[in-house]
Amino acid sequence: MNYLSIENLTKSFGDRIIFEDLTFGIDQGQKVAIVAKNGSGKTTLLRCLIGEEQYDEGRIVFRKDLRIIFMQQNENLNGSNTILEEVFSHDLPELKAVKEYNYAMRMEDEDLIGASFEAITELNAWDIEARVNQILSVLKLDDTTKMVSELSGGQKKRVALAKVLVADCDFLILDEPTNHLDLDMIEWLEDYLSKSKSTILMVTHDRYFLEVVCDTILELEDKTIYKYKGNFSYYLEKKAERNEQRDATIGKAKNQFRKELDWMRRQPKARGTKQKARIEAFHDTKKVAKQHIDRSELEIPVKMARLGSKILEMHKVGKSFDDLKILENFNYTFKRNERLGIVGKNGAGKSTFLNMILGLEKIDKGKIATGETVVFGYYSQELLKVKDESKKVIDVIRDIAEFIPLEKGRQMSAAQFLEKFLFPRSMHYNFVHKLSGGEKRRLKLMTILMQNPNFLILDEPTNDLDIFVMSVLEEYLRGFEGCLIVVSHDR
Repeated sequence: MNYLSIENLTKSFGDRIIFEDLTFGIDQGQKVAIVAKNGSGKTTLLRCLIGEEQYDEGRIVFRKDLRIIFMQQNENLNGSNTILEEVFSHDLPELKAVKEYNYAMRMEDEDLIGASFEAITELNAWDIEARVNQILSVLKLDDTTKMVSELSGGQKKRVALAKVLVADCDFLILDEPTNHLDLDMIEWLEDYLSKSKSTILMVTHDRYFLEVVCDTILELEDKTIYKYKGNFSYYLEKKAERNEQRDATIGKAKNQFRKELDWMRRQPKARGTKQKARIEAFHDTKKVAKQHIDRSELEIPVKMARLGSKILEMHKVGKSFDDLKILENFNYTFKRNERLGIVGKNGAGKSTFLNMILGLEKIDKGKIATGETVVFGYYSQELLKVKDESKKVIDVIRDIAEFIPLEKGRQMSAAQFLEKFLFPRSMHYNFVHKLSGGEKRRLKLMTILMQNPNFLILDEPTNDLDIFVMSVLEEYLRGFEGCLIVVSHDR
C-alpha cells in the first residue's frame, strides 16, 4: 500500500537548483533513509514533505488519514512545559486520555477519573503509560518534572525523540535521530525502530544504523534521486557498480564525440535529413561526454608542528562536581602517535576530561604536565563561531592565512585549501550564515587543521558530517603522525 507519492518535485533558492524532477514513492512498513553530501538538500526535502518549506513544482501526496510526525534537527519545543507535559503535547486522542486520567488522579476528581478511565479503555490505551516510562528511562529523562527551558541541548534532542516515539504514528520522519545519544541509547533505538510497525523516512549519517534499520536507501545526488532496495552495504555495492557503468558510458561517449567532431568539421554547410539526425546525435553525445564526475577527496597534506619527546602526562588527577566524580587518582602518559578513543554515557564527563587537558577546566587535585612543543588542535561540539555571520567562506580562511604551509616546503592558497575540503569555487563567496550545519563543521575543522597542530582533540567530530566526508576524515586520521584523542558515539 502506497503511503507517500512524490512526482516531479523541484526546489530552488534563487538561481541555485537544490533538486529537480524528483519522483519516488514510499510504501507501508518501509524503512527508508536519505543519504547525500551536506548541502545537497536532505533537510530541505523533508521540510517540503511536511509543508514547512514551499517547493517550485511537483506533487506530494500522503495517503489519507495517516498520522504523521516529524522530528527536526533543531528541536521546536515549548520551554514552559515540563518534560512530561512536552512528551504528551500531541493531539492524539490516546495521549490526551492518559493525560486527563493522570490529571484527574492528581486532583482526586472522581467524576473525571471515571470519564477518563472509560476513554482510555475505549481507545485501548492502557499500555501507553508503560511505553512512555520505558522510553523516558532509556533516554535518561528520569526527572520528568524538570522544565524544558532548563535542559541542555542534548537533553532537548532526547525529549524531541521521546515525543516522536511516544506518538507511535503511522509515518515517522526523523532528521538525525542518533545525534546526542550515547551508544546504549543508539542500540536501543535501532532495536525499537527495527521492530516498529511504523513507516519510517530518516536522514542519518550513522552507518551501522543505516545497515541495521533500513531496507531502502535513497541517494540525493546531482539534483536527483537514486533508489536502492536494500540496506547500507547493498547501497555501497550498487553505487560502485553505477559509478563504473557511468564511467564506461562517458568513456564511450568521449570516443564517439571525437569521431563525430571530426565529421562535423569536415561537412559542408548544406546538409540532408540523415546528416541532420547525425548532428542531433552529436549534440546528445557531447552532453554525455562533457559530464563532470566529482572525484573530490578530502586530502589534507598540512605541515605538522614538530613534536618533542615529552608530550602530556597526567599524575593522580582528580575532578568532581559535588557528588559526581569525573576522575580519581588518574594516571596516564601520552606517547608519540597515541590513538586514544573515549566512550561513555552522556554526562559522564568526557568533554570535561578534554577541557582539563586543554587547561580550560581546573582540576581538583594532581598534576597535568604538557610538553613545550605540543600544539593542540581542539574540535569541540559547538558549531563554528564567526563574529560576523555575513563574512564569506573564503575570508574565514584568509583571516588565518592567505597561504597554508604544506609538507616539503610547499604551500597552498586559501582557495585551493577550500577545494580540498569539498568546497568548490562556486561556494567560496557564499556567506557563512547560508551554510548547512555540516558545512559549518567542515569549515571549522579546516580552521583548526590550518594551525598545524601535532595533538588533535576531536569531540564528537562526526556529528553533522555526511558519510562521504566521514570516511575521508577517517583516512586522514589514520595517516596523522601526531597524537589523537577522539570522543565519539560513532561505532
